[in-house]
This record gives sequence, structure tokens and C-alpha cells, in this order.
Amino acid sequence: MQITASMVKELRERTGSGMMECKKALQETEGDLETAIENMRKSGLAKADKKAGRVAAEGRVVIAISDDGKSAAVVEVNCETDFVSGGDDFLSFVTAIANTALANQPADVAALSEMKLDGSDETVEEARKAKIAKIGENMQLRRFELLTSEDGRFGSYLHGARMGVLVEMVNGNDELIKDVAMHIAASSPMCVSEANVPADVLEKEKDILRAQALESGKPADIVEKMLTGRIRKYLAEITLLGQSFVKDPDKTVETLLADAGATVNNFVRYEVGEGIEKKQENFADEVMAQIGG
Repeated sequence: MQITASMVKELRERTGSGMMECKKALQETEGDLETAIENMRKSGLAKADKKAGRVAAEGRVVIAISDDGKSAAVVEVNCETDFVSGGDDFLSFVTAIANTALANQPADVAALSEMKLDGSDETVEEARKAKIAKIGENMQLRRFELLTSEDGRFGSYLHGARMGVLVEMVNGNDELIKDVAMHIAASSPMCVSEANVPADVLEKEKDILRAQALESGKPADIVEKMLTGRIRKYLAEITLLGQSFVKDPDKTVETLLADAGATVNNFVRYEVGEGIEKKQENFADEVMAQIGG
């Protein structure tokens, strides 16, 4: 019987196993999906069966930075409960994945999953399945991001296990980098500056604000002036440089950086479970409370 790609895909989704393992299992059972799953479970390859469908919205964000501060990796790995995510074993696992990503610069999650886990003879995927078998929870390597810097260096801020911010700064000291990273954690800017705002996002907002301004019934020239002011306010709210600095609201982050002769080239803000349908807590408020304290 011919083993099709769709058959392999379904078995992968059911078991959480690799493509070649699934193809081999289907070949051995002549395409019998249920028997293949049963055989894989017996051999320990499909410990993730039935767990793969569970919502994994807890987890950890871990950041790895090279010794010279010129490259960095941000990784999010999910599990089902905060009990597991708070354990040292899970932290070590996610840290090893971050180190693997930093050292090998994979193109995507699939490539990272097939790499040897840092400090282990297993691949990341093999180690993931072993963790599922041991702990009994679904775990997923959800995403990662790799950054390199030519003229700056990286620093980071972790808010517990669930939020991480990586900042690339030029001419900034450790304290300033941490302050800006904490600000990003609390205020969640979309991007660094107005120049980085996607054109489609800006146009959509302009359309909304123009419609709101037209409802005032004022003349067209007044509406355009209103629109200009509202767009200026919107850009200040969503850009790092335009936002008021959380530790000193009387100055913007742009002013803070200018006073220090520093520049932010880039940042990444990861929050565990973003976009996953499960009750979310407001960690931005937690960061603000910590700053205020």
C-alpha cells in the first residue's frame, strides 16, 4: 500500500513523532493508522499520543546571549501547567533549547527540533517526547527568534518565567538596557520608531481615525488637522521612542536614550501563551507594580 503524505501528517499529529518515524510505522502496518499508533506507543515513540491535543498555554520564555553580547536567542516552550513550568527540570530543558538555537542558528522550529540538544545525545524533538513520557503533559516548542548585532550588544529582562524582553542597544550600559527592557515589558510597544510601523497598520488606523473625525461634522480642513493630531498621538502610544518612560513619565524613552547617547536598534518581547485561547493574566500590570515598588 502506498503511504501518502496526508497519512504521515495525520500520524504525526496523533503521536507527536517525527516524519520518518511515522512513515516507517505506517509502512510496517501497511497503512493501518490505529495499529501504527499502538505499535509506536508500545515502543515508547508515541507517548505524546492523546496529549498532543491538550492546550499547552503555560510554559517558559528563556533568553540566551553569546559571551560577546553580539547574538541572542529568545525561545518559548509551552506545557500544560504552571507546576511543571516552574520546575528546575523544565527550566533546564528550555535553557538547553535556547543554547542549541543560539549555537546552531536554525531556520525554523522544524530545523531546531531535529538538532542535537545542548548537552545531550538526543535531538530536541526526542528530548521533548521523553519529557512528555516522563511528566505526562503536552509540551511544545512554540517559537524562537534569533538576532545578531553589528554595532550594538544585547541585554535582557525576564519577568518570572512567563515574559522575556531582549533589547539590542548601541552605547548603552547594563542598567539602561535593563530599564528599557522593563519598560518594554510593561508598555508593550509595537516597534522601535515611527519608521518601523507597518504601512498597512498605519493606513488602517488612519481610516478609523478619519471616520471618527468626520462624525464631528466639522469642515474637511479641520478634520485633516484633527487626523494629524490623532495619528501623532497613536504613533507615540505604539512606538518605544514615543512612549513616556515608565520610571519617569515626564520624559519619553527617546529623550532617555538621547540623554545617555544610546540607541535601540531592535527588541523582542515574548509573553507565554500569547494568542493561545486560555485565560491570560495581565503581566504588564505586574511589571508596572514592580517598577513602582
